[in-house]
Amino acid sequence: MKHFSAFAVCLVLWLATTYPASSQQWLPLVNQPNPNLGLGNPLLLTDGTVIAHEACGPTWWRLTPDFYGSYINGTWKQIASLPSGYAPLYFGSAVLPDGRVMMMGGEYNSSTPGNCQAVWTNLGAIYDPTTNKWTSVTPPAGWTTIGDAQSVILDDGTYMQANCCTKQSALLNAQTLTWTLTGKGKYDVNDEEGWNLLPDGTVLAVDAYVFHYEPDGKNYEIYNPSKGTWKSGPASGTVVQLWDSYPNAKQASYELGPGVLRPDGTVFYAGANGAPGMPGHTAIYDTQTKTWTAGPDFPDALDIADGPASLLPDGNVLVQASPGIFNLGSKFLVWNGTTFINVTGGNTDAPNVSSYYGNMLLLPTGEVLWTDFGDVWVYQHGGTPNPNWAPQITSLPTDLKRGSSYVVSGFNFNGFSQGAAYGDDVQAATNYPLVLITNRITGAVSYARTHDHSTMAIAYTTQASTHFDMPKSMETGLSDFQVVCNGIASPAVTVNVE
Repeated sequence: MKHFSAFAVCLVLWLATTYPASSQQWLPLVNQPNPNLGLGNPLLLTDGTVIAHEACGPTWWRLTPDFYGSYINGTWKQIASLPSGYAPLYFGSAVLPDGRVMMMGGEYNSSTPGNCQAVWTNLGAIYDPTTNKWTSVTPPAGWTTIGDAQSVILDDGTYMQANCCTKQSALLNAQTLTWTLTGKGKYDVNDEEGWNLLPDGTVLAVDAYVFHYEPDGKNYEIYNPSKGTWKSGPASGTVVQLWDSYPNAKQASYELGPGVLRPDGTVFYAGANGAPGMPGHTAIYDTQTKTWTAGPDFPDALDIADGPASLLPDGNVLVQASPGIFNLGSKFLVWNGTTFINVTGGNTDAPNVSSYYGNMLLLPTGEVLWTDFGDVWVYQHGGTPNPNWAPQITSLPTDLKRGSSYVVSGFNFNGFSQGAAYGDDVQAATNYPLVLITNRITGAVSYARTHDHSTMAIAYTTQASTHFDMPKSMETGLSDFQVVCNGIASPAVTVNVE
């Protein structure tokens, strides 16, 4: 458990290799949010805007990119507030296939302004961006806690939510807002674990509380949606221990880091280690062979005891690491499949915060938005993606009217990864298609809101589709139409906006 008071005070080779200065940089947003809000948990809506939540507060704020699609030059505006009594910090979250936003639980909650307490609340809410309204969601029957538990959108678009403090999980019927229990056979409680959606539709969980069963445990589990059950991997497990067990199993933090699926089918998983001067381990899970191998330890005694990571367009992984459990002094590293690369830069708050302060979100531009509950920065540049990873449009009307709705079909609409990761406290997946339209004369960039995607499966090999609603106020004329997922855009198709 992280302490809110800390928040409030708001490889082997050490990176002889670095990105050239011209290829990567950290840039602050020109228009920063109010730092007193402590914005975090950024989510990408299907209309291209970003929303972020006030820590232990009822408000959400929207970042809208500028005329040319720049998030760095974007502007903030408050949207609807949460239902009365619900003002959480660290909770489950996801953007549903219909474009609504789901959030459940909270390790902390503030029932009255300024009174943020650790309560592991079971409250929840769902947001409809078309009406700008939050609606309360009741928890599964009998659940007294949800807290900072993890969530995931399954292949078929179903939202799955964990209970932090038990082995329970449940599936949401997004139309009736009712729950069905699932997840029989779970090995340990869900606390401190993250969930990774895999290409075959199963879900990976690296266990954090295995000390109850096996000291120095390396157990991991796979959830099978068709059976609704969990099953542990072979005895070798993750090969190296990823959860923190310092100073001993009964006094440990049980924290671990994020896991990110890469386009090559491997999941890069970061570990934690609270022992002074000792680095965190890393491990790589091959989704094709279903085996683990040990990765390099973090350099300079760094680890990720809760913290963010994000896939980059080139298939590498950006992470924020810091020394030990909740200590200050973060660095940004890129995992390129072989080693770590230092991309910290000199103008962010990273040296002044711990990894758990950070949240990352993969933007449609291929940039990564990062916030530490204060100011907000954007990381550039994530490299050049493999052209085979780009969405491909196969069916699209070429005459489009403002205010009308259409369907676009094609391949690679859901990418090869969920995108960004954190674990149990924050989820910010972006494995869904956005529609980007650029006017050829003025350069104006517009996003047409997408919804009701035909699938949420990653590395999906057959044709997919999504509905999109043309903005009523966008500019008319010949334009370039692209589908974007996880920061990678399709080749442009010419359309005429009427």
